[in-house]
Amino acid sequence: MDIQFILFLFFALAAVAGAGSVAMSHNIFWSAMGLLASLIGVGALYILLSADFVAITQLLIYIGGVLVLIIFAIMLTSQISDINVSNRSLGLVGGSLVFLVLGTLLCYVAIWTPFTLTAIAPVENTTVAIGHGLLKTWLLPFEIASVVLVATLVGAIVIARKEVKPDEG
Repeated sequence: MDIQFILFLFFALAAVAGAGSVAMSHNIFWSAMGLLASLIGVGALYILLSADFVAITQLLIYIGGVLVLIIFAIMLTSQISDINVSNRSLGLVGGSLVFLVLGTLLCYVAIWTPFTLTAIAPVENTTVAIGHGLLKTWLLPFEIASVVLVATLVGAIVIARKEVKPDEG
């Protein structure tokens, strides 16, 4: 076994274990820590795939932005552990059955699929290829996505703002 395969197994296990702890933890803070482990594992897998831009974007946006926001929201919410959750999940049997069926199917596909390994030279810099793709080939879908995101932000601001009533004098 070479070192790259061992690293892949380690980071894949970290990503899966982190995702499992997010789903199974009863404490929201430890769920956030599981999300951190899962996101770091996925970012490391991107690095192993020589996708440097996607890996850095994963780490900066999801860990640096989203996860820090979640942890700040947890820390700034007073008495978050005192909340009584009234809608506990009762679907343990159904969820276990779905997990068993899908896990068996995925293991079957992973074991019996004839994967072929080909030697591909690693790309030196994926940032240049992504930049050319976004500004040449995929410019229109990129701009449409940006317009949709701006419209979503404006809609969220309109919905969230308080309505100011004029003074009746």
